[in-house]
Amino acid sequence: MKRISAVAIGFALLLATGCQTAQNAEGESDVREVNVYSSRHYDSDDEIYQEFTESTGIRVNLIEGKDDELIERIQTEGTNSPADVLITVDAGRLWRAEQAKVLQPVQSETLEAAIPNNFQHPDNLWFGLTQRARVIAYNKAQVQPSELSTYEALAEPQWQGQVCIRSSTNIYNQSLLGSIIETVGADKAEAWATGLVNNLAREPEGGDVDQIKAVAAGECKVAIVNHYYWARMMASDDAEDREVAEKVGLFFPNQTDRGTHVNISGAGVVYDAPNREHAIAFLEFLASPEAQEVFAKGSYEFPVVEGVETDAIVEGLGDFKADAVNVSALGRNNPAAVEIADRAQWK
Repeated sequence: MKRISAVAIGFALLLATGCQTAQNAEGESDVREVNVYSSRHYDSDDEIYQEFTESTGIRVNLIEGKDDELIERIQTEGTNSPADVLITVDAGRLWRAEQAKVLQPVQSETLEAAIPNNFQHPDNLWFGLTQRARVIAYNKAQVQPSELSTYEALAEPQWQGQVCIRSSTNIYNQSLLGSIIETVGADKAEAWATGLVNNLAREPEGGDVDQIKAVAAGECKVAIVNHYYWARMMASDDAEDREVAEKVGLFFPNQTDRGTHVNISGAGVVYDAPNREHAIAFLEFLASPEAQEVFAKGSYEFPVVEGVETDAIVEGLGDFKADAVNVSALGRNNPAAVEIADRAQWK
């Protein structure tokens, strides 16, 4: 596998030229490679790419960067872009790629059969690869699981001054809010956001790990976080991380109604992909049980394909009911979510 830095623009342009000069009569590249732009940064992903190459003989050229930067880069490169596949995290960012018109629809019986409908774009512009649950982290010395129920309950007076959460500018929170809009409507979603802000123990700061640390330290009793941040801390070689995580429990909210909000990382084929057939084969490989298990165990996420084994720490969290809303709604509702957060003064 060839790894390319996101700032290696000169090399990328050279690669684009090479792709243009080696095409067959159908316009497909004769080069057995696939050029992947990815915002995921896991060693386990590299393992999957290497297995794909060993299985198919198709080399993976990897360009890494931040989600929005990669989308903008594909737009800037235009028809000269070497990009075949875009991999990004969060349905909200996949929506941004959709709005930027950098993806093309893909017809694949393999992908449609393997991946649940709610993790596929309605027009097949992208497909989910992994799923992550946005859960309630709680201080085990201060809170009993029986005191917890729903996301909405965290906006009630009993939690005043007890809640931590990162900024509303974070796409994870925008997508959570987008899911609530989809389920209960914008008015109730805004009432929830306002109540949540009123219950904050501190102004939003830091990432999900910082929220977990704040819960463990007693700065707040509960926080809303993605589950895998806690799992990583539990599996860490750093004793301090493990000590923090052991003080914190995870609770899956909304189990008696719609289910816990889940999001995805996902991928699509770029609109002018020079290696389109290789790109589709690559996505199909990522949906295989073998690749899904590496995804799940390497990043502590949940697989999107049923029946795939997860990491033991994640497995220990138990089964839960997940929100079945099609995650494309999270992106569609993103503009409304941002406006609601602003009106609620969710910084």
